[in-house]
Amino acid sequence: MRILCTNDDGIHATGLAVLEKIARTLSDDVWVLAPEVEHSGASRALTLTDPIRVRQAGPKRFAISGTPTDCVLLGLEHLIDGPKPDLVLSGVNRGQNIAEDVTFSGTIAGAMQGMQLGIPAIALSQTRGLRDSEAPIPWETAETYGPGIVGTLLKHGWPKDVLMNVNFPDLPPDQVKEVEMTVQGRRDQHIIYADKRTDPRGNTYFWLGFRGKLSNPPEGTDLRAIYDGRISVTPLHVDLTHMETLHALKAVLGGAPPKA
Repeated sequence: MRILCTNDDGIHATGLAVLEKIARTLSDDVWVLAPEVEHSGASRALTLTDPIRVRQAGPKRFAISGTPTDCVLLGLEHLIDGPKPDLVLSGVNRGQNIAEDVTFSGTIAGAMQGMQLGIPAIALSQTRGLRDSEAPIPWETAETYGPGIVGTLLKHGWPKDVLMNVNFPDLPPDQVKEVEMTVQGRRDQHIIYADKRTDPRGNTYFWLGFRGKLSNPPEGTDLRAIYDGRISVTPLHVDLTHMETLHALKAVLGGAPPKA
């Protein structure tokens, strides 16, 4: 098996090292293509207005001046010699990618680009700070359970237009009891905030961040699984169509276009 590893936290991220360990339990043919610097929150951004630079950081290892999507594209089209990868792994992200997080996650985007190019893809994220904001990130949880989950998913397979989103709870390995197949949840409160600050010259600037608040999500969602200390595995796809609204409005907006 040939595996492409990417992330959005950058080539030097601890989570990428964990991902490489997971990949090497499955294969010796592991390629790493990751952003030179962090691109968290980049979603599916492409670098269209600047040149993309590539630095070889080791055998089968490249640091790229673009986004996670750029990394996967360049890897498949130019940088990986020989056959295309059999699997794209993205992560292990420093923090959870659940609920609405998936729409702006660079980790999800890296996996989604692999899926779009016809390669099975899995995004992996390690939750942090939900139970104790001062606690160290339990990377050993992703490292312990990642190989088994990825291996099981590969054994059973999934549709070509779907990527798998795996989130590990912020607990040590011995406190994680279950894995749950989940649906994408929705938070019942806003967790993104803009912190207004002043620089030494008296100019105003803003710093975006997240509040680590827990909500009360329903059973079966990725949120509930993570809050309850379970590993969440969610199949995601690109189609964002809301079918109920589509059918409800067909009679109103079907046929000739309405005039004002």
